[in-house]
Amino acid sequence: CAACIDICDQVMDKMNYPRGLIRYTTQHAVEGRSTRILRPRMIVYALILLAITAGFVYGVGTRIPLELDVIRDRNALYRETPEGMVENVYTLKVINMEERNHEYTLTVEGIDGIEMLRNQERIQVPAGEVLELPVWLRVAPQNLKKRSTPIVFELKAKDDRRLVVREEARFLGPVPEEGGI
Repeated sequence: CAACIDICDQVMDKMNYPRGLIRYTTQHAVEGRSTRILRPRMIVYALILLAITAGFVYGVGTRIPLELDVIRDRNALYRETPEGMVENVYTLKVINMEERNHEYTLTVEGIDGIEMLRNQERIQVPAGEVLELPVWLRVAPQNLKKRSTPIVFELKAKDDRRLVVREEARFLGPVPEEGGI
């Protein structure tokens, strides 16, 4: 708090001694040598602070206020439907971090003939809210080349072209009869 400096100076004045027994100074100043404010350490600290500030500004400026989390159903690796299709179940968490409501379109790609089913036709998320959306993906077994195939969900806002998020996931199925794992 530096109160001791003021008190010490008052006591030194009463005793008729020179002020400054307790003070903010450097060792160079005490020894009578010249002091430099611009030292290599200060330059390094300034550069580090500048880099952190630039990173923060870049991160805030390029942030997309939309997030998509894809959670695979862990109860069953896959399911075969009565129509002979291979089905995987996912829960998508759509997080709208903007201050206005948005309606989104959802697509999936990565396997020929992939079909998406969901409870809701329209994906509307209010400002600052999280929507949990169950999704079922179906594929004909002959379209699966491997037991685990990468797929990509893409979520786009209908009213704002910059709000686009792509999230990878895996589609699991039976071991193909030809081609191996």
